[in-house]
Amino acid sequence: MQHRRQWLGFTALALLPALAPSAMATPSAEEHKLIAALIGWVRGMSTMTFMRNGEPHDAAEAAEHMQAKYEHFRKEIVTAEDFIDRCASRSEVTGKPYMVKLADGKLHDANGFLMGELRAMRRRGGQPT
Repeated sequence: MQHRRQWLGFTALALLPALAPSAMATPSAEEHKLIAALIGWVRGMSTMTFMRNGEPHDAAEAAEHMQAKYEHFRKEIVTAEDFIDRCASRSEVTGKPYMVKLADGKLHDANGFLMGELRAMRRRGGQPT
């Protein structure tokens, strides 16, 4: 019995490192800054229309929606890419992808649009355009 308890204790300790990433899946300070910068960038895009489930939303509404989803899913997000995939690309309810309509009237997939800006931000050291 004593050996069994020791074995179980050792096994539990051995598993802790494997379980830790999922238990602590929150963005680092640097990734959080990038996410906040992306949300701020969207908020400032006055000529953008964010399409969710076929309904148009202005930049402020889009940013507010992303912020609310980020707060809800934050424990599941590690990177800014995770944020885009989980909070800014598709409807949780319908599964439909979000779209971005720019001033020229062209529609862009929100995921690709935001990933492009994120790549540019990373090249500029985290600064939005």
